[in-house]
Amino acid sequence: MKEQKNFLVPMAFLGLMFFTCGFALGINSLLVPVLKVSLSVSSMEAYMLIGATFLPFLLFGYPAGILISKIGYKRTMAISFGMFAVAFGAFIFSASEKSFPLFLIASFICGTANTFLQAAINPYVTILGPTESAAKRISMMGMINKLAWPVSPLFIALFAGASGSVGIDDLGKPFAVIICLFIILGVVALLSPLPEVKAAGEDSDNSDEDDQEVSAYANSKNSIFQFPHLVLGAIAIFFYVGSETIVLGTLIDYANELGLDHPENYSWITPICISIGYITGIILIPKYLSQTRALQICSFVALVGTSLVVVLPGTYSIYCIGVMALGCSLMWPAFWPLALMDLGKFTKKGSSILTMGLIGGAAITVLFGLLKDVTNTRYAYGLCFICFGYISLYAFKGYKLR
Repeated sequence: MKEQKNFLVPMAFLGLMFFTCGFALGINSLLVPVLKVSLSVSSMEAYMLIGATFLPFLLFGYPAGILISKIGYKRTMAISFGMFAVAFGAFIFSASEKSFPLFLIASFICGTANTFLQAAINPYVTILGPTESAAKRISMMGMINKLAWPVSPLFIALFAGASGSVGIDDLGKPFAVIICLFIILGVVALLSPLPEVKAAGEDSDNSDEDDQEVSAYANSKNSIFQFPHLVLGAIAIFFYVGSETIVLGTLIDYANELGLDHPENYSWITPICISIGYITGIILIPKYLSQTRALQICSFVALVGTSLVVVLPGTYSIYCIGVMALGCSLMWPAFWPLALMDLGKFTKKGSSILTMGLIGGAAITVLFGLLKDVTNTRYAYGLCFICFGYISLYAFKGYKLR
């Protein structure tokens, strides 16, 4: 049985890292409208920035798991922050050259850093304490992560001057500050008092009967792909990350399209709604609400929210995106414990497979941009209905398969 420890300090460090992930992704949502104006690119081309950020999850998700197995969680986290610093240096160079291809390369480097960081921090939070309360811990981290999304465009806006309009020439100074912060975070991650943790059944010497049962099940498998609930969970994450990236990353662009004043202010709609869901999960899970039931309820809410966004006029539908965000809130916290359950010695490889599912943030958002160009933003949100439909199937059936 896992030894009970005080995880307050490790959770504080992890919270800082989750904030970093959200902040970096928030930068991309800001770059979409900025580059559309400054470099005269189409919507699909602009959303390729978000796609380039998520492509590394497919390419480096599995190698990230191998790296974690060899050097541990802490060193992997430190390396990822170094990559973030390089990425934002590339952003500064891209802005000075006013080159869209260079922005894509910088976004790819940023996504690579995010891949290694996500592969380390998500399973770490999952196995840091009891499995049944993993969704509660991830909800805490997720709330910090999502609140960081709107902070980044507001931070950049501070350097925009009296006009309040962010242009490509305004990116240099704030990005230089961000580089310094990432270097500091890399050192902090390396020196932080994060304990080494292992999942149930991952330690062959563990004498706990439940852990031995998990080990026996996992040892009967020869490949990570012999766990159907894991593979289906990775596909669910694919659809979830794609739809959530649309929900969180397109509000500013949508507000601009509707001609609303101060569109950056609307970026707070989804983080507030998603935080309400996170707070609900923190309070109710696991005492009053199981992780499974939370996923089932949230998938239904997300489907309802998507329908409202597509059906209602734009000035009303932009607020209904908050309902979609509320539905997204407890999906991510539930996926990890449900999909990693019973993996034993395959846990680290399993986490890398789940991390690869984040490629949905590239595929789904690029498809969203294409649909937006041929229809409009409101109808393009209908793509999320397919995503949430699959997630609903996983919530009721897929996670049970063994």
